[in-house]
Amino acid sequence: MSTFAAAVGRGKNGWTASEVDLSSLADIDEVVDAMRDVEPDADVTLLFVESDDLYLAILRLDEGDDLRVFGSDSAFADESRIGAMLLGDIEAPALEIDELTAGDDEDDTDRPASDPDADPVGDAELLNDLGINAHRLLGLCGQEGTMPADVTAEICGRIGCGDEMEELRDA
Repeated sequence: MSTFAAAVGRGKNGWTASEVDLSSLADIDEVVDAMRDVEPDADVTLLFVESDDLYLAILRLDEGDDLRVFGSDSAFADESRIGAMLLGDIEAPALEIDELTAGDDEDDTDRPASDPDADPVGDAELLNDLGINAHRLLGLCGQEGTMPADVTAEICGRIGCGDEMEELRDA
């Protein structure tokens, strides 16, 4: 599986972005340590993990503690070691994609159908205070034909670290 992982941390001077190599990490505790290293004094750090243009995992660390995790599809945990490391301990499913009609902040016209096979897991509300509610996050992940990189770009653009993430991808 091809995997791209990047973390963004918001500190006193704005956002800092860094690519994270997950291949040598053994468990979720080492992933958290790698997130802390991006911006040690960050009030919030997000890790975006995109795998094979199919799966997206988002991890959030507040003030170096309190890890929250969301995965666009539980199948990621079954299909890769990295997916299992990131999503393996999640038991609660995210809100159902079918429930997205209520509370979505976007216009419903011309929206592609959601992927009926997706099984999002974890905390879909982890970006609420950053301006991306659970329905919007699930809607982005559930749009058929939308790649994980597109979801990451949309989220980063909305929360103010789009340029940092784009520079990281272009490097």
